[in-house]
Amino acid sequence: MFDSEFLTSSADSKNAYQRLITQIGEIVCESLPSQPCSGKTPKALAELLPREFLPSQAVPSGQIAETLRTVIANSIAISNPRAAAHLHCPPLLASLAAEVVISTLNQSMDSFDQAPIATIVEQKMIRWLCSEFGYSWAADGTFTAGGSQSNYMGLLLARDALLHEQWNWPAQKAGLPPEASRVRILCSEAAHFTVEKSAAQLGLGTNSVLRVAVDDYFRMRPASLRDALEKLRDQGLLPMAVVATAGTTDFGSIDPLVEITSVARKANVWVHVDAAYGGALLFSGKHRGRLEGIEAADSITIDFHKLFWQPIPCSAFLVRDARSFDSIRLHSDYLNPEVHEEEGIPNLVTTSLLTSRRFDALKLWISMQALGREKLAAMIEKTMHLADHAARVIRSKQDLELMCEPQLSSVVFRYVFDNGFESDRGNTEIRRRLFDGGLAVIGHTRVRERQCLKFTCLNPTATEEDMEHLIGLIRSQGERISRSKSAP
Repeated sequence: MFDSEFLTSSADSKNAYQRLITQIGEIVCESLPSQPCSGKTPKALAELLPREFLPSQAVPSGQIAETLRTVIANSIAISNPRAAAHLHCPPLLASLAAEVVISTLNQSMDSFDQAPIATIVEQKMIRWLCSEFGYSWAADGTFTAGGSQSNYMGLLLARDALLHEQWNWPAQKAGLPPEASRVRILCSEAAHFTVEKSAAQLGLGTNSVLRVAVDDYFRMRPASLRDALEKLRDQGLLPMAVVATAGTTDFGSIDPLVEITSVARKANVWVHVDAAYGGALLFSGKHRGRLEGIEAADSITIDFHKLFWQPIPCSAFLVRDARSFDSIRLHSDYLNPEVHEEEGIPNLVTTSLLTSRRFDALKLWISMQALGREKLAAMIEKTMHLADHAARVIRSKQDLELMCEPQLSSVVFRYVFDNGFESDRGNTEIRRRLFDGGLAVIGHTRVRERQCLKFTCLNPTATEEDMEHLIGLIRSQGERISRSKSAP
């Protein structure tokens, strides 16, 4: 009765699967929008959706196809050169092909008997990544859903290590000790917001996070970090972790990792490097040296759904010492009994915060096989070139102000209004008009209390001319707003 709904070993089922995969490919290609976005309002989008999500009887396949066409046509076309708002990349064709395999096989990565070869692939991929980052064979890691989860894991293990060292306190069993109110986390003023988010989730509170001053390129100042650590000690407070950033969200800034790890080591403080964005530089011979010092970190975040062009989610968390995972290790008789470890059976649930988890290592592996190191490096370097080119164009225009030289592949700037129109409102209006008109999707942020615009160049198929056209659209909207506000 239900055989036609699943892929089985029968010939009819396999034929139906192949037809369906072909049809969905045709629908995607037919419906892929030519504009970066539809520009429709939330209300207009809601009206496009069917009112009944679970009808009593199946709807015709043609109607389902139309629903899919509607969804595709009203999504962000992230492969469009004028979609440059976020750390949101167009996925590689090889990774999309691997996604079909991942979804079809539906392996769950928590136990070996659910994902036998997938477990081995992930273990080998983690081992290889650890070696690429300069870690020894004592290291380990796990695939995660993204930088937020990876950063959380880094701070979780840092918390447990501090509590064990300071008070021999088992946080997994006993929770937080009363003295936990003295614990502090340090990061730069430009670090990711998940540092505070993690502190809250760890029971330490956002007030436990101390933001350290940055230089003109939004990199943490080692001297300021040293001063902050000394001040905490003088106040009887306990620094738990220093979060260094290798690729800030806005500027792509890379903290001076050698100096920061040196300062933290002298203070006996865990170092976590958030390299979700900039970790890709490891695979560029031209820029690899900018990550010098990362091998001294206790833990590292790296995202592959950014400058590795993988479909979301695809991220990894690495630790310098595999024993750090001991504080989150739990066993279940029906999933990963302790006897399995004695027998050498790997169950990856012991190193992950998640139980059910996708086989995301496959798409990264297949993509790297399809690209090769040289082409991957060239793609990374192309996005950085696009950002540099955009910055040069912006510097040449009197009505645009560059906020900082590009540090990676992002560009932050603003339109300068000279007619008395309030510039923060004007830059917000530029972005809104471009989005509502379906013309472009660009980013926004605030720098030194001023509203700014942002390009995040993650599309290696874009050209210098595409960047110039995007800048031209922004200037055109700025001019229109200026004229409309200065008209009597």
